[in-house]
Amino acid sequence: MLHLRLITPAGRTEEVVRLIEGTRGTTHLCVLTGAARDPAGDVVLCDVAREAADDLLSGLQRLGLDTTGSIAVENVDLSLSKRADRAEKEAPGEGADAVLWEHLTEATHEESTLSVTYLSFLTLATMIAACGVVLDNAVLIVGAMAVGPEFGPLAGISTATVQRRPRLAMRSLIALLVGFAVAMTLTVGFSLFMDAVGLFSKEQLEGERPQTGFVYAPDWFSFVVAVLAGTAGTLSLTSAKSGALVGVAISVTTVPAAANAAVALSYGDTVQTWGSTEQLLLNLFGITLAGTLTLLAQKRLWRKQHARLRRRAAA
Repeated sequence: MLHLRLITPAGRTEEVVRLIEGTRGTTHLCVLTGAARDPAGDVVLCDVAREAADDLLSGLQRLGLDTTGSIAVENVDLSLSKRADRAEKEAPGEGADAVLWEHLTEATHEESTLSVTYLSFLTLATMIAACGVVLDNAVLIVGAMAVGPEFGPLAGISTATVQRRPRLAMRSLIALLVGFAVAMTLTVGFSLFMDAVGLFSKEQLEGERPQTGFVYAPDWFSFVVAVLAGTAGTLSLTSAKSGALVGVAISVTTVPAAANAAVALSYGDTVQTWGSTEQLLLNLFGITLAGTLTLLAQKRLWRKQHARLRRRAAA
């Protein structure tokens, strides 16, 4: 269940209440007349099943509540109520299959914004991966993959493509390109420093690396894994199962490939630099493609399911 807290202008409250009452899957409706001060108006509270929330939110936006008032949505972790159980049964479809498009857009907006924190995490992840590729240490590679925040901008590009949000797409693309450029540039400097103090060497980079050699040797499996991981990551975002993102993060070699390219560049190894760059671009493309196709499929399937349920209700 989701909990909605709405601030409505006094003259629109009745319309909002009728919309909520007419939406299958809503319950626990409360109206606090004159309770809001900024903006002034009434406060309307209700709970709604996740599978009915997107239609309700779209209706509230059509009433202009996002500009004249306020719409706040929260997850309800526990609801001990037979009315809530009944509302979930009445709502069309399954909650796990529902996509809250506004929530997805907002979440990817936050995760795909170029910020000091984003750059810091990506740079630190790349430096950790640099240590991993030089030492041929798979544990460090996995750790770096888990730290890297690059899935946010990739999900933002996919969401923007499906929702036709050019600003979100541009913001995500800038975060992705600038983020990797900064992270790789700083990692080149980090590699030179580690070489100067005797902790990195060209012999380590170009020696036998059975644990980490894959990061500069892209193949079809790289693309297949990227597509599978992109699909899983997108499903985890739309179904609010964020725990799956950790598995996605450690499935694809984006950050390790960027790190290997940076270290190889610092030693002038063009073969590994190009191979790692190919690996990086292949994985980024695969994840973005899979995310976009997954969202398009979810959007189409959900519309078909709603249309079928409406026909049954009309009959």
